[in-house]
Amino acid sequence: MATIAIYSLKGGVGKTTLAVNLAWCAASLSARRTLLWDLDAQGAASWMLHAGPARQPASALFQKDVDPAKLVQPTAVARLDLIAADASLRDLDRQFHELDRKKRLRKLVESAARDHDRVILDCPPGLGDTADQAIRSADLIVVPVIPSPLSARAYAAVTDHVGARRPILPVFVMVDRRRALHRAALTAHPAWPVIPMASAVEQMADRRAPIGTYARASPAATAFADLWRHIEQRLAG
Repeated sequence: MATIAIYSLKGGVGKTTLAVNLAWCAASLSARRTLLWDLDAQGAASWMLHAGPARQPASALFQKDVDPAKLVQPTAVARLDLIAADASLRDLDRQFHELDRKKRLRKLVESAARDHDRVILDCPPGLGDTADQAIRSADLIVVPVIPSPLSARAYAAVTDHVGARRPILPVFVMVDRRRALHRAALTAHPAWPVIPMASAVEQMADRRAPIGTYARASPAATAFADLWRHIEQRLAG
């Protein structure tokens, strides 16, 4: 089992898009038993995958001795399961702080992953206690970076915060090669994976589905597949 945290200091940088599509790649391209755990109170990944009614509030996992398996639900994608988010996670930083159990999420992930090969965490933005818990839980941290000075500054803050605790994989997202600023960023970091800005990505919100289910031959779907293969190689190494 391996855990991949999709994390960014900033919101609105395509974090959930990465999480949902990489989860689809793990389940569909690698035939991995995959669990996507939505830790973001906005619940975008849960909505995208048509989460069903929850048996308990999402925060119950952290406040009580609840078996995470009880909140796991299947999705329409074969081999892809979900632990959905809801508004009760808005105070998750405070809950972790009050618990004062720095490996609480890691232990929950290990418990939830008994029947899974890959766990993907869609983390909320910020540098609070939730971020620290996710860092301790992850084998690899994937950070979406828009080719812009502000996003690059946020990525630098993440690397400073994580330090040598866990390996980090930066990924350029929403890339428009017609823009000089984007081309310059790609030239400065030629080894970083690239996800292009594309209409197929924008359609995800309308279709409420991973790109691979409706535009598998598109350049965006190919880019996500290439990224997933890169991640699998990193995990194997």
